[in-house]
Amino acid sequence: MAELGRNTGGTGDVKIGVIGGSGLYQMSALKVEDERQLATPFGEPSDAYVIGELEGRRVAFLPRHGRGHRLLPTELNYRANIYGFKVLGVEQLISVSAVGSMKLEYKPTDIVVPDQFYDRTRHRVDTFFGNGLVAHVSLAKPICPRLIDVGVEAARAAGATVHRGGTYVNMEGPQFSTRAESEIYRSHGVDVIGMTNLTEARLAREAEICYVSLAMITDYDCWHETEEAVSGEGVMEVIRQNVVMSQEVVRQIVARLAGERRGCPCPEALRHALITEPSRIPRATLQALAPLIGKYMPVPAAAAAAAPEPVPGAAAGAAAVPNGTGAGGSGAGGGA
Repeated sequence: MAELGRNTGGTGDVKIGVIGGSGLYQMSALKVEDERQLATPFGEPSDAYVIGELEGRRVAFLPRHGRGHRLLPTELNYRANIYGFKVLGVEQLISVSAVGSMKLEYKPTDIVVPDQFYDRTRHRVDTFFGNGLVAHVSLAKPICPRLIDVGVEAARAAGATVHRGGTYVNMEGPQFSTRAESEIYRSHGVDVIGMTNLTEARLAREAEICYVSLAMITDYDCWHETEEAVSGEGVMEVIRQNVVMSQEVVRQIVARLAGERRGCPCPEALRHALITEPSRIPRATLQALAPLIGKYMPVPAAAAAAAPEPVPGAAAGAAAVPNGTGAGGSGAGGGA
């Protein structure tokens, strides 16, 4: 298993990443070249990264919940997932996930490309920083504005019914909402509900990776009294329909990213965010975060040459999370 953590930046030649949510465990159009099982200072990612070619571009694909859907939203090791993409060289990350609709006009099989989040998580680690290094990145616009435009254009070209912008409420899961919760969320004016995307977006911003979400609607959550309350069986049937469309939309996005310059703030997100005096940052922290911070501060040669050391607390994750995986989820009716 390859170890990561010694690099001073994303040195790979795979510039586009795709995270597949519920139902999307492989990309049929991806011409597979390699699979890379990576170990990071934060533990292991959800699965091996599948490297291949799509529309003439090298792409890294990762099934969010692992092949066979083995991991709960709270069990996902988001830090390892995003860190692995960073070291592979990924600069633009496309997220596909199942969500529940909080508005009557947003129907199952529609796609929402959200531009905001509302956090209702409780049990997950959602930052690379700490352990002697303080950083505060801006999340005023948590989704890359440039990729929102690309995602909407691609979805329309694929023939999908797509809604530009909106707020995604990120619940903890794994249970779906109670009706009271669903009604309260609706009173806040949110658009869709899921279990994973905000945690990914936070970490992608810290890693200076452009991030966009394709929120594939599977149900009306449980607020819609004339519809059957969300159930796993009903959700999975719509997910199967959404998988075909999501793969076409991803293909269209990748085709549009060919040679496109990243004219957005995402690649400079850490420039003014690192607060700690460099001389006071612990060696292990500098070493572990070198792929993220290496372009802003020197990583001591001794640390860079040494074998990667775990970040203190990396194995602890969130206190309430078993097996040390700080995580999050996205999802149907709050699901995947």
